[in-house]
Amino acid sequence: MSLDVWNVGPVAGGSVQQQRERWDRKRGRTSCELVRTEQKYCLSLELVVTYFVEILKAKGTLKQDIRESIFSSITSIHSVNQALLADLEGGRVGLGFERFCPNLNYYYTYVDNFQKASRVLQVQLKKNKAFRRFKKLQESRPEFRASKLEELLQLPLQRIQQYKHFLRDLAENTSPDHPEFQQLSRAVKAISGVAQRIQDNGRSQENLLQLQRVQKLLKGRKTKVLAPGRWYIREGWLKVVPTKGTEAKPKMFFLFSDILLLTTPCSSLHPTNGDKFACQRVYPLRECTVDKVFGHTRSQGGLISLTFARDKLLLMSGDQEDMTSSIGQLMSRNTVVHRRDDLCRKPLRSAQGDPNTPSAPPHTRKRVLVTAGPRGRGATPLVWPPAGSDPAGASKRMKLSGGAVESPQEAAGAGSGCVIL
Repeated sequence: MSLDVWNVGPVAGGSVQQQRERWDRKRGRTSCELVRTEQKYCLSLELVVTYFVEILKAKGTLKQDIRESIFSSITSIHSVNQALLADLEGGRVGLGFERFCPNLNYYYTYVDNFQKASRVLQVQLKKNKAFRRFKKLQESRPEFRASKLEELLQLPLQRIQQYKHFLRDLAENTSPDHPEFQQLSRAVKAISGVAQRIQDNGRSQENLLQLQRVQKLLKGRKTKVLAPGRWYIREGWLKVVPTKGTEAKPKMFFLFSDILLLTTPCSSLHPTNGDKFACQRVYPLRECTVDKVFGHTRSQGGLISLTFARDKLLLMSGDQEDMTSSIGQLMSRNTVVHRRDDLCRKPLRSAQGDPNTPSAPPHTRKRVLVTAGPRGRGATPLVWPPAGSDPAGASKRMKLSGGAVESPQEAAGAGSGCVIL
């Protein structure tokens, strides 16, 4: 937040005074909106406390532990916000939040319990007929204006986000030498901590739902997806390129923060698992090395090579953007990443007449020498190197390319008695 304009010298005094007046007007409008929304918020909290918490406590419709699980610290929140409203209506915005922030522990408690409260509420609405009728009766009161209990219980979380925006606007339109500037700045920091907790809890809940969904998609219970500290990242179809020259087969992959699942769809004719996947392999990403392979598929997709401790995968996608995203997310998973460019490979033989081209190391290939035998008999193959020599230096027979290989006609014209195949 830049406030250098407050320290402009006397030359620009007129423009600075006008800017101060504009910021004062913005500050006034923000303060009025803060007071108006706080009044509405406190009325909503009062509806929950009066018509639900206190009456349920008096009637005993819900047990104490269930009632506390649903409503948590909302009674304490209502109390501290009533005190904040009194300060705001009196024009003491900075002082009001300075008194309010030490009580944010009630909001922390409410935020951390919110997911559990939602689950308990749904269970009670399903199993407790008396509570279901009571809830419907209370929500039909004219004071509720067709608001549901579930909507009212979300208000403390929404209000924290509103506080953060209000306080930032007030601080940005307050002079640093104003007595409330430091109070507002401290309040912004304190409220932002609660807002961050709300976002973190929301992401954790969403991640939990994703893990549970994937677990239900997998056949059987052998593969455990739910694990502490595991985060769902993405899923999708990729083709697995086999080591041999067979056709690439599509597989469903599930990427998490620590593992990669390779699955195949179950038979659609199966009575119970027709819409599920069978897990074939679980690859730990901590042992993974990612090679980005580029070449002829760059315009239409891409290839990535994943090397693990005991296995290797070559994956292909027809979507270039999807493949790029997959590589980026794999790169962020504590993996070793390499880039392999086919264009940078050294040629097997140096170009003739080019001294700058590095020459390939000497090859010790197994060569089949064909000698011309007597007429009527076939050629006699000879193996090179001969028997008894070092077999480690001989690799599999490879077809040599370029002008280094002579055709049988050329060899015969040159008077040679053997042909290199």
